[in-house]
Amino acid sequence: MEYFLLLLSFAVILAGALLFTNAIEWLGHKLNLGEGAVGSILAAVGTAMPETLIPIVAIIGGVSGSDEVAVGAIVGAPFLLATVAMALVGVSALAYIKRRPQGKHLEVHVETLDRDLVFFLTFFSFALLIGVLDTPSGVEIAGGIVCLLAYFYYVYRTIRSSGDTVERHEMDPLIMDRRSDKADGPPNTIMIIQLLLGLFAMIGGAHLFVHELLTVAESLGVAAIILSLILAPLATELPEKANSFFWVREGKDALALGNITGAMVFQSTIPVAVGMIFIDWSLDKFAVISMILGLAGGVVAYWSLRRAGQFNVPSIVIWGLLYLAFLGYVAFFGGDAASHTG
Repeated sequence: MEYFLLLLSFAVILAGALLFTNAIEWLGHKLNLGEGAVGSILAAVGTAMPETLIPIVAIIGGVSGSDEVAVGAIVGAPFLLATVAMALVGVSALAYIKRRPQGKHLEVHVETLDRDLVFFLTFFSFALLIGVLDTPSGVEIAGGIVCLLAYFYYVYRTIRSSGDTVERHEMDPLIMDRRSDKADGPPNTIMIIQLLLGLFAMIGGAHLFVHELLTVAESLGVAAIILSLILAPLATELPEKANSFFWVREGKDALALGNITGAMVFQSTIPVAVGMIFIDWSLDKFAVISMILGLAGGVVAYWSLRRAGQFNVPSIVIWGLLYLAFLGYVAFFGGDAASHTG
């Protein structure tokens, strides 16, 4: 039953995310934001929300072992985005190279891409440093506040500089009002109701996920942080990045990459801030390894996307190997962590 409920929690989270993301995209449309801001802020935050709610629900729940789930969910999402998500979008770009109007070349808002990757590398490194040093709680709380303020500054800079830099993409109808005219958009009331329904579904699904993940980890004899590092991002982040695979196929690179790099910025600041402020931000070896490999993936992304201006086979291979290296590390040392936890 616990495995069924774990799968059910994934389904509830993703259904809520679908409602939430669709509504948040219409919100950006009605606010007249450009694709740079919609991709890096609204779409990124909307698709990152399920993964963000898992650690928040875990912390609030206060169940034994929930801090491990929280830390795993917090650091696992940026790691997956900087490795697997980048690799899959790169494969999509190369697979549909003849269909893309610009071919291998990436047409992005350079300032937004620069800002996203630099913010991610800076604050994920900052979170790693605080997590491996024996810092007092006051320093951790101050670090969390710094991360919060940094993200608000990032939002301000992104909205200010990326307004109408790229042609706006065609909008999908609002799920709860598919008959509304696309020019005027759905009524604000229905849009807000759908947004709230999606949010509540994600919160309920996250609560169920945390409870069942701890049960499954105990029954398997595996440390909860290992499952949360692997399962939570794969189940909640990766499906929500499917839009990027389709956008890059159509040559809508600003949306495709903004959806991923913007989520990397969000995940390396807001959830990290929650962890630093509300729990003991002491990282175990699995969290540290995943963060180091995630930073390596971010460096490869900067080199490939920003400097070379394209997806290429070497970078895709490196992203894939970084993720496989973590899985190999978990397979080799995971049993030790479970025995120490027990």
